[in-house]
Order: sequence, then C-alpha cells, then structure tokens
Amino acid sequence: MAELRRQLGTRDLVLMNVAAILSPRWMAFAAASGPSSIGLWIAASVFFFVPNALCITALSSTFPQEGGLYAWSKRAFGDVHGFVSGWSYWMSNVFYFPSLALATAVMGLYIFGTRYASLEQSHAYALVASLTLLFIAIYVSVIGWQAGKWIQNIGGLGNWLPIVFLVLIAVFVWIRFGPANPIRPGLLFPRFSELGLILVFSKLCFAFAGFELAPIVSEEIVEPRKTLPRAIFISAASIAFVYIVGTLALLVALPTAQTSIVTGINQAVTTAGARVGLEFLGTPTALLMAVAGLGGLAAWFAGSGRLLFVAGLDRYLPPAFSRIHTRWHTPAVALLAQGGAAVLLTFLATVGTSVQNAYLFFADLTTILAFIPYLYMFASCIVLRAETARAPGAIPIPGGPAGNVLANVSGFLMTALAIVLSCVPPPEESRKILRVALLAGGAAMFIAIGFGLYALASRRERRA
Repeated sequence: MAELRRQLGTRDLVLMNVAAILSPRWMAFAAASGPSSIGLWIAASVFFFVPNALCITALSSTFPQEGGLYAWSKRAFGDVHGFVSGWSYWMSNVFYFPSLALATAVMGLYIFGTRYASLEQSHAYALVASLTLLFIAIYVSVIGWQAGKWIQNIGGLGNWLPIVFLVLIAVFVWIRFGPANPIRPGLLFPRFSELGLILVFSKLCFAFAGFELAPIVSEEIVEPRKTLPRAIFISAASIAFVYIVGTLALLVALPTAQTSIVTGINQAVTTAGARVGLEFLGTPTALLMAVAGLGGLAAWFAGSGRLLFVAGLDRYLPPAFSRIHTRWHTPAVALLAQGGAAVLLTFLATVGTSVQNAYLFFADLTTILAFIPYLYMFASCIVLRAETARAPGAIPIPGGPAGNVLANVSGFLMTALAIVLSCVPPPEESRKILRVALLAGGAAMFIAIGFGLYALASRRERRA
C-alpha cells in the first residue's frame, strides 16, 4: 500500500516558510500607505507574529500530525470544529491562489522593463499568465516533494535578493537626493483617526501568516518534533526584519503616490534605479520576484491540499480524497480537486472587474476565512496547554502557563481585530454596504457549507 514519505528537512522547511510568508507585494502594499506602516509592521510583529510562532511551535512539537491546525482543533474542541477549522483554512487558500497568481503574473511583466507594464490591467494577460502559474503549481505538487520542494526552495531564496537590490538603491537615493517621502520618528506610527491606514493592519497580520503550513505536512517531515520548531525560529527573525527594512527602503526610493500595491518594488528598482545608474537591476529583480511568487504558490498549494486528504481519511469527504498515488506517494486526487477549484476561481477573478479590485476583494475574503482557523488555533493552544507543557520533546511557550495564556490571548485578539478590519470598507469605496455584505455573507456561507458537509458525513456514518 502506498504511503507518504518523509522527505522534508530543516532547510526545506525554512525556505518553505520564507516562500510562503515573505512576499514583496506586502511591502509594496504597506509602503503605498505611507511611513506610518512601519509602526503597523512593528505592532503586527509583537502582538501577532511572535504569539503565532510560539503557538505553532508548542503545538507542532507536541502533536506532529498530518493536518496540523485541523488535528489540533479536533483534539481541543471535537470533530466538528476540527473539520470546520480545516475547511475554512482550505477555502481561504483556494481564494488565495488567484490573488497570489495574479500578483506574480503582474510582477513578471517587469522582467522586460516597463515595456509591457500597461498589461497590468489586462484581463487576457492576467488570466493566461495566472492559469499557467497555477498549472505549474498543480503539476509539481502532484508529482511530490522530490521536485516540488526545489521550486519552493528557489522561491524562498528568490525572496531575499530583490530586497538587497532595493536597499542598495535606497541608500544611493538617500545619499544623492534624500528620501522620496519624509522619514521622521513622528510619522512612523499611525494615528487612530486615520481609518484607511488602520485598515492596513489586517493585511499586515495576514502577511505574517504561514507558519501553520508546514505542520500540515508533518508526516512528510524528517523528525518533525525537532525540525518544525527549528525551522520556525530560523525563519521568523529574518521574515520580520526583511518586511520592515524592505518597506522602509521602498519609502525612501519611491513616493507613496506612485507606489503600486502589487508592483511597488518593481517600480522602485526600475525608476529609482535609473536615477542612480542601477536600472540594470530591474530585470533580475522582476525575474527573482516571479520565481519567488511561483515558489510561494507551490508551497501553499501543496500544503493546503493535504487538508482534503486528511478530511478524506476521516470520511468527511469522499474516500477518493484519501488515496495516495502509488508512484509519487502524494494525495493526487485531493490535489487535483483543489486545482480544479483554483482554476475556476482564477477565471472568475479576472472577469467583470479590474485586476486590482479583484486582487483586493480576494485578499480581504482570504484574510477572513484564513483567520477563523487561527482563532481555533490560539484557543487550542490554551486548552491543550497542560499537554504541551509535559509532552516529551515538546517546546513550551516561554513563561510557563501564564506566558502561554498571555501569548495566545494576544494572538486571538489580534486575529479577531484583523477579521473585523477586513470587513470594513476603505474610505474611497463607493459601495460600502455591498462590499461588507459580500465579504461577511461570503465568509458566512462558506463556513455554513463546512458545517453542512460535516452533518452529511456524520449522518452517512450513522446509517452505515
């Protein structure tokens, strides 16, 4: 009988974390909001990112099971909540794939300089390029980690070098011309009266999400109790540092009014680089960012597909989802089913609205659906704190039981705040009520579907 293979080591997980979490587009999104985004990055790091890393470290070293947060929620709150948590997380990723593919496709335009930058709002280009990236991610995920992990590893490495280029250009711009935006301590922290800026906070919390991805494939990791915490500690500090430094460099290099929320780094390297004689860095930056985007897409696709596989094992989904391919030793049926859903949503995302509006709407809906399982996860860490404290080989949260509760309460509250902020329409939105209804109603509908699927599966089991 075919089985999953343990093929992922510390290096693979570090680069998977970097490929999945660190994304240049979040720096562009933050910089487009002005210097106060630096303060928001710091707040998101302290009150969300650190508690998130500590929570996942404790749970993954205690319960290294395939399914990750699905299994943790199930253990803490029962089968129905485990399934709904995993279902919501999977749905969030299905909506995340189109926005990630769209962003990667648009960033790839700058490989040829600004010659094709006008295609950024082209529906035809967005559709063809996004589907091409998705098909690559589906293929490498189905044939297994032996090939797929190298795309993720290269993607993880590709996330760092463009930031080095950006920082180099920013230094020269500062020396020769001064910063493109005023950079003073008083401007680096937001005022609560600035609603548009406060709404950015939810996106920055979401930018830090992703450590839960690797534990989902625990049974494909070599010595997961040791490897998972080690990979989290190594990657966490670099991710937070690069986000803050990259955003600051972008603020120095490019005025916020000219910064695209998706391709801001490409713009800065191309235009600001030309001002200081480093315009030749534009092509390698765009190429590396496109590769990094593909690596992130492959990582998220391969990881989230395992949730369908685990739900198939638990018989909440058809048994076909639990099948393991005899040659590639992957849950191929689950991955292909996920691929079909992602292709359909990508097609819908590029029809009927602008590419930027589609990107923003899917980003908000993804944040809401992804953070509902986070509420379960932080609560699970509190409920299971006795087990995480005494399990052999487990790494408890610093500070003992009090530290556990404090870190997880902080993470829980920041997650709840991010969900609320994601539902609040930006000040420039003309159809505020419609947008709130679509986001809240859409999220509620998908959660209800999860409960419905569980009820049908339970009824089927009772009849059997």
